[in-house]
Amino acid sequence: MKNLLVKTLANAGALGVAIWLLKDITLTGENTGRKTITLILVALLFGVVNVVVKPVVKLLAFPLFILTLGLITLVINALMLLLTSWLAGKFDLSFHVEGFGTAVLGGLIVSIVAWALHVVLPDDKD
Repeated sequence: MKNLLVKTLANAGALGVAIWLLKDITLTGENTGRKTITLILVALLFGVVNVVVKPVVKLLAFPLFILTLGLITLVINALMLLLTSWLAGKFDLSFHVEGFGTAVLGGLIVSIVAWALHVVLPDDKD
């Protein structure tokens, strides 16, 4: 349970940084509390997408991993961010990623920040 909380907080922090840095990734809400709740729900949704969908996509794209020496990971991360944006719209969460280029940059930012936060935040292994 603690591990899920840490991963969700790391995802929320990483998504928050991407929202802050890129004007085409938006999170709207009436007030700060509502935005925070929406960000945490989007982080949970992003975590579910990464646990359920991403391994299947990586398996199907394995030949491209070899061919591109792993650079296809940027595209897969962008697609996961776009899928999260689409699902957030279906769940009536006010989070949106505008365009594939923004998703690539956002996916890169989210990956770097989430990695850094996972290094800093404690998990079940500590």
